[in-house]
Amino acid sequence: MSLLTQLRAHVGDAHVLTEPSDVAPFVEDWRGRYRGEVMAVVQPATTMEVSAVVQSCAQAGVKLIPQGGHTSMVGGATPVGTRRAEGTAPVVLSLRRMNRILEVDPVGNTLVAQAGCILQNLQEEAKRHGRLYGVTLGAEGSCQIGGNVSTNAGGTGVLKYGNTREQVLGLEVVLPDGTIWDGLRTLRKDNTGYHLKHLFIGGEGTLGIITAVAVRLHPLPSITRTAWLTFDTVSHALACLSLFQSMAGDRIAGYELLNRAQLLAVLDHFPKARLPTDPDAPYAVLVELSDTYAKADLQGLMEDALSQLAEQGLLRDAAIAANDAQRAAFWQIRHNISESNRKAGMGLSTDVAVPVKCVAEFIEKASAAVQSRWPELVIVLVAHMGDGNVHFIPRFSFEQWARIPDPAATADAVRGVVHDVAVSMGGTFSAEHGIGHVLVNELVRLRSPLELELMRRIRGAFDPQALLNPGKLI
Repeated sequence: MSLLTQLRAHVGDAHVLTEPSDVAPFVEDWRGRYRGEVMAVVQPATTMEVSAVVQSCAQAGVKLIPQGGHTSMVGGATPVGTRRAEGTAPVVLSLRRMNRILEVDPVGNTLVAQAGCILQNLQEEAKRHGRLYGVTLGAEGSCQIGGNVSTNAGGTGVLKYGNTREQVLGLEVVLPDGTIWDGLRTLRKDNTGYHLKHLFIGGEGTLGIITAVAVRLHPLPSITRTAWLTFDTVSHALACLSLFQSMAGDRIAGYELLNRAQLLAVLDHFPKARLPTDPDAPYAVLVELSDTYAKADLQGLMEDALSQLAEQGLLRDAAIAANDAQRAAFWQIRHNISESNRKAGMGLSTDVAVPVKCVAEFIEKASAAVQSRWPELVIVLVAHMGDGNVHFIPRFSFEQWARIPDPAATADAVRGVVHDVAVSMGGTFSAEHGIGHVLVNELVRLRSPLELELMRRIRGAFDPQALLNPGKLI
């Protein structure tokens, strides 16, 4: 019996896609930069079906690419460089059909969902129970919770709630031989040996396929205040962050830095967008405060902080959202960034993190280092400033990019310059996007031989045939 026949028996004929038009959305990343070919796309509906698919592929020696919402910035779920031929090309295992929320416990503040659940649907279900799931991303309308866990996604809420790793209580995982590990517990405390879930969080589908996730929820804020602030320098924005931290503490729910070039890209490609104030400012910050106590005076706190900043000569201008519609409009500018950057040119996205105190120095040094070699580049950036994560994006125009003789080498060189500056400051070259296939060589270049060897041992122990997500991570 051929492998395709076995796969159809496991999940049904309709859920094994082989026609080029059917598999096309699964073999190219959302920006259209990376693509490959596959034997088939398989769409199981249950954990047992995933297990059966994995077992059949393992027995046939065929590689598997787990795929969630397919929103990776580093080609983490794309079959890069593969050719289609039965028995040699990989199989994409799409979790789109496994999209149900299984349980919500508002007393214990937990939620259990299948891995294919769209992040926005999970957030909305939590809200219906008066709770909040703390991870918020620009791609939340299409990314899936299993992919978020596999990449340890960050987003705009990390300062208050932490990244995905800090939300995960338990996992259900299908291992590379098809065995099912049931670690789907909702306990806050479970001190019984190695905490295996952490191997799969951020593992990018190389150690197992996450099929269900148990996450922690938080009380739903009763009141928020959101403001758009503008500054002359990043150092002034850092001083503002320090003041807000002293005055508001963990009521800071977001603190996002954007430069003018980034805002112009949004305005160019979303004509209905309007900046709340001061469109000529070099830098803007979107800051949000939240509290579960409905009578908390966040308006007074915000106004007091802005008054102090103005007195210190740090603040150019500010606008406080007067209602939910204005708040949503502020955040829509932030969430339109990825799409506007995709349309604006060939942006070579980087995802560095440095100590928060070094953010201004990093931006200055990285900008100088890049533009000394490629003066034609425009630097756009958005930073989750409170946790030191800077998306520093050197951008070529499409016309400039088309004239480059070796685009791949140029992209590697530009990113390498940015990464070297971050690492020199005690930072990292990947804060929340992961490694995928794009940064495999950077992992080898910038991590110690011992770390790499330990990673290889772990991957070899789980997947000795190297069947899961080939060419990714390590």
